[in-house]
This record gives sequence, C-alpha cells and structure tokens, in this order.
Amino acid sequence: MKAALSVWWNGRVLGRLVLSEHGDMSFAYEAAWLADPHTRPISRSLPKRDASFGRREARPFFAGLLPEDPGREVVARVLGLSPGNDVALLNALGGDVAGALTFWPECETPPPNDSGPANEPLADDALVTLLDALPTHPFLAGRGGLRLALAGAQTKLPVVLVDDRVALPGPGQPTTHILKPPIERFAATTENEAFVMRLAAACGLDVADAQPRKIKERTYLLVTRYDREWQEHGCLQRLHQEDFCQALGIPPERKYAADDGPTFKSGFALLRGAADDPAKETRRLLDAAVFNLIVGNADAHGKNFALLHASGATRLAPLYDLLCTVAYPQLSAKPAMKMAGEGVPEDFNPRTWEKFARNCEMDPSFLRQRVRELADLVRQHASATADRIASENFDSEALANFAGVVTARAKIVAIST
Repeated sequence: MKAALSVWWNGRVLGRLVLSEHGDMSFAYEAAWLADPHTRPISRSLPKRDASFGRREARPFFAGLLPEDPGREVVARVLGLSPGNDVALLNALGGDVAGALTFWPECETPPPNDSGPANEPLADDALVTLLDALPTHPFLAGRGGLRLALAGAQTKLPVVLVDDRVALPGPGQPTTHILKPPIERFAATTENEAFVMRLAAACGLDVADAQPRKIKERTYLLVTRYDREWQEHGCLQRLHQEDFCQALGIPPERKYAADDGPTFKSGFALLRGAADDPAKETRRLLDAAVFNLIVGNADAHGKNFALLHASGATRLAPLYDLLCTVAYPQLSAKPAMKMAGEGVPEDFNPRTWEKFARNCEMDPSFLRQRVRELADLVRQHASATADRIASENFDSEALANFAGVVTARAKIVAIST
C-alpha cells in the first residue's frame, strides 16, 4: 500500500480510500458503517457492500470532488504532485470539499467540526491580494494549512464570513460561502452570474443565494453554500451531495453529453430513482432545463446538477453556476445537454417540445404550458433584476445587455410552443 486516507462523514469514519504501490485506486466501506442501518452510501454509484470498489467504479465520485483543468494542473504543480493522482490531491485538499465528506490521513483525527474559530476577516488589501493570487495559486493550496477543494474549471475559493466579511476558515471548520473572482478573459462575469442567479430566484426557481460584491473597484461573487446547515446548538454541519456525474458513475472528464456524459433523459431517470418526491423533483429539473435554454446558459453540464441528501430525504440540489454564456461570442452556443436534440431557440417548435416531453416522461400540454410560464416570468423580471444589481454600483451597461439577451430569447422560446 502506497497511501491511504480515512473518509469521514460528520465525525465518523465511513471508509478508506487507498492508492496501491502500483497506482491503483480502491475504496472500501468500514464494517461498522455497513452494519449500521441508519448510514447511507456516499453515492448512488457506490452502494453499501462488503467488497471494495476498484478504480473504474470509485474514481468518478472521488475525482469529481477535485478541480478540473486548468486549475488541477496548476494546483498539482504548486504542491509538487501529479495532476492525475486523485488520492494525493485529496490528501492535500480534502479537508473541506463539496458535500459532507472530509479526507484525512489514516490514524489522524480531524479537528472538531464546529463553527470556529475562524481567522480574522481579511482587510481590504489582503482580500485584493487573495483575488490576485487565486488564478496562479488555486485554493491557496499549501498555505497556512488550508485544505480546500471544489470541482469545476472556474477559479473559486471556499471561505467563511465573519461579521459579513470574508475570512479564511480555521482548521476543520466547514466553509459557508464560495468566493468567485471574475473570469479575466470575459467581461463582467460577476454581474452576469449574479444577474442570472437572481433572475432564477425571481422566477421562483430554487437557487443558491449569490451576492455580487466590490472591493477597491474589484468585483467578485459570494455564493452561499447550500450543502451547509446551521444546527440548533449553533454548530455548522456539512450536508451530503453528489452531482449527476458522480451519481451516475461518470468521470468528470465526461461531464458533457457529447462525451457520453449525463443527458436530460438520464437526469430525469436518476431523479425518479433517487428522489423521495420524484414528481416534484423532476418538475424542478424541467424548470432548470427550460430556464437555462431561455437565459442562454450553454454550459449547464452534468456536474452543474446535483442530488442533495438532507433531513433524511434526497432531492435536486438548488441551482448553481448559472451564467448567460451566449453573451460571449467566443464561447460555443452548443448546449452541454441538448433538449430533444436541439439547442438553439430558433430551432424549437411544438414537435420539439412533444419529443422532449416524452424524454422527460411528462404530459406534453403541461410541459408546453410551463415553458410559456417561465418565458413570461423571465420577460417580467429580467430588466428589474438587472436594474437592482446596477443600483448596487455594478456595470449597468453590461447588465442591460444581459437582460436584453435573455428577454429576446424568452420571446422566441414562448413562440416555439
């Protein structure tokens, strides 16, 4: 055995993640975890069983907790690790990831899972320095004992708030927010994501809270983590989640449907098998699919949808990473997950929606009505949502452009039904 990590779930070891001397990954549940009828598997793709899981079965879930390229390559270089060594990267970064799990070397007990103490809030200059450092030093890996990771290609950092100001977490402390600097090669991405996320909320969709902020004329987005929950006794608890790729056993490199990644058909089937209220959760996924089409979010792939396991139930996680990608001509307008084989609103017609309804196993008349309702809601709220963010001293011209793009698309989508 070359390396082994204990996998913890809120103060309890559930299993071991092992890298053999030949470079083979394996995962096995602890006997006590298997014997406890109240414990659950960490993923739909990794059910509770006595036998261990080899690399092919285990890697989609565990690699799915780590950043993707180019961030993975950069952080591996900073740490002096191979970017393909998932176990070593989790050893370095796995103190706070998406969901309830944490990773620690065997025979090492993690610090108490409580709400503090956090570091002091970052001064303005320190926060600007952090924003500057993230592109070349993802997750501040190796600095000050920080062990943080999130999936995805975009630069981001898990943080906590102290007196409503950004702070780095203390040892073992669950983070509460995700700090997202703007994407340098695209204009006004902070405004873009804040606008689309708040528009989703205004339309009644379940979406993570997103606050655009400024520091010395530098923008960033602060997203509240939905996989964290304050308990009655004041302790912050991690909630478990698994994105669609993890749940379906698909490695993160295949997150796009064109690469045999998740499709809407497989996503609806997943929810029907996993959710405690399948009818409700499939309707929510339908809303997400239609909303992404209307706002032009072509990057809504399999890792941008997740199952959330909380309060003894499984449901579709709140929406996250919503962006009007079609506002940037240099990005492909081809959607990550097509709807009935189509992706451009101009190509949709009643027959397209009939076909999509069959894929969703939904009543076509209900589906078309819901499409029209969402299109009307977007047209109703787009301008006001953009104006409210602009009033907070953000780029009003960019926001007006985003609102114009989604309003025009909403009209086309409504006509297509």
